[in-house]
Amino acid sequence: MPLQDDRAYGYGWRYSPLSIGVYRNSVTVFLAALILFIVTMPFAARLPDPGLVEALLLTLVLICGVLAGGGRRGGLALSILLALGGLSAMWGHRFWPGWVAPGIHLAFGILLLAVVAFHLLRFILRAPRVDAEVLSAGVATYLVLGLMWGLAYVFVAWIAPDAFVMKGDYVGNRPFDGFQALYFSFVTLCTIGYGDIVPAAPVAKMLAVVEGIMGVLYPSILIARLVTLYSNKPR
Repeated sequence: MPLQDDRAYGYGWRYSPLSIGVYRNSVTVFLAALILFIVTMPFAARLPDPGLVEALLLTLVLICGVLAGGGRRGGLALSILLALGGLSAMWGHRFWPGWVAPGIHLAFGILLLAVVAFHLLRFILRAPRVDAEVLSAGVATYLVLGLMWGLAYVFVAWIAPDAFVMKGDYVGNRPFDGFQALYFSFVTLCTIGYGDIVPAAPVAKMLAVVEGIMGVLYPSILIARLVTLYSNKPR
């Protein structure tokens, strides 16, 4: 389908009716940013200042999430506001830790990723056919769920430091945050459950249960939707 001018929505970009981002292939770029973030995190933990690398990567993910979250005026405005709030709080805490609480940027990040996941899932369910953008949106949504729950686990651990019990090689390491939260999130989302990190607080247990349910339901719904789209493809 040819690209159309999106001046009616107040943007200077060109917009495809099949795309939810502010420009074509924005979902693919967002997926690449998510993969870069996940792959780089374990190596960043070994650097002298892992917090800086984590902040830079999370900034990239949030910006790409804004671009992929919605090309319409309302969705884009909400994503921009959440991203600005989260990035301001994150970098403000880094340079002025006494003035900005670390949990603020986590809350903004969770809300932004929830908005992005909602728009991506709606795009998948409304797509008329399967193409590269739909497949990218499907994978990106799954990774967004893992990242969103990872931030939620860090937020819970910030409120209650004893919310998670770490066993084996994790004992004596730095507090539960960063890559450890991301690792636990995806292990839970994939329903692997190694048992090296165990939720202890009721809120942490509830989040882990909900994420495990999402990890089972989402692939089933996605596969069913993609099969439906492919079976309805004109011959």
